[in-house]
Amino acid sequence: MPGPQLAADWPQQARMRLQQGLADMALALPEAQIDSLMAYLEALVKWNNAFNLTAIREPLAMVDKHLLDSLSIQPHIGPDSLIDIGTGAGLPGVILAIVNTQLAVTVLDSNSKKTRFITQFKAAHGLDNLTVITARCEQHHGQYAQICSRAFASLHDMVAGTEHLLAPDGRWLAMKGHIPHDELAELASTITLENAPALRVPFAAQARHLICLARQ
Repeated sequence: MPGPQLAADWPQQARMRLQQGLADMALALPEAQIDSLMAYLEALVKWNNAFNLTAIREPLAMVDKHLLDSLSIQPHIGPDSLIDIGTGAGLPGVILAIVNTQLAVTVLDSNSKKTRFITQFKAAHGLDNLTVITARCEQHHGQYAQICSRAFASLHDMVAGTEHLLAPDGRWLAMKGHIPHDELAELASTITLENAPALRVPFAAQARHLICLARQ
């Protein structure tokens, strides 16, 4: 499906939108990282025309719903290894790898066209702290201090599918809209809710929360 007809200056408009959002979030990034975020956006727009990586096709909407949404969890990211489960086109994992150059980030998805896009972007932009895995989470092995996702349908499924990947003192970080009290009630008694901070996502019409879970 061909993408929308884009204005010739859309990259400049998108950069301004991104910078406005960063200012609203009080998130100061080096210019080189903003350049990398824009390079990711331009690559996503280009690839999306051919491979339908995301249903969102308008670049300014991608800034809001992909870049800024992913960056909203930055204040809650620790220094130790992170895996993004069901990353899709690399969200939020690639974005976190760009702005946390010392953080070892793994992104995992079973869709090979999406991981191929990420792999090419990683190679083109030297993201040495990023590892790309094409697999289902149940097939992957390793230990991670942080397991992140904004794609899982339920907290129960996220925990059940990834508990073998969680390091002994690790945390799950699930990006959600409103706090899903019904999903929390379905979790085993061995899983505890650490906190559920509201996320500051500029230009977003709906609430966003980060559900932080750990083992008892």
